[in-house]
Amino acid sequence: MEAGLTKADIRELSRALGLPTWDKPAMACLASRIPHGTPVTIERLAKVEAAEAAVRALGFRQVRVRHHEAIARIELPPEERTRLLDPALAAGYQYVLLDLEGYRPGGRPKA
Repeated sequence: MEAGLTKADIRELSRALGLPTWDKPAMACLASRIPHGTPVTIERLAKVEAAEAAVRALGFRQVRVRHHEAIARIELPPEERTRLLDPALAAGYQYVLLDLEGYRPGGRPKA
């Protein structure tokens, strides 16, 4: 602020200097992934951190995993989620869920 530089200015200067973090995505506190009213614990934070690291390891740059006890709600920017979700969204679905039991031959949807 004292130098009068904006975030965009700092990114451009960082890129010009060859710094590898010039385009690093913003990283909010992990506690922001836990709903208001839910106690923030080391265990919950560790789950969120591990899940986000695993999604990033798949090549996704910007990701948020929202903690809802047994549910991890994964948020990706539209330009990154395309390769994962767009086939189902293009077919007309509004939400996409992943069955954690995986493919089961002869499996039928549960009501």
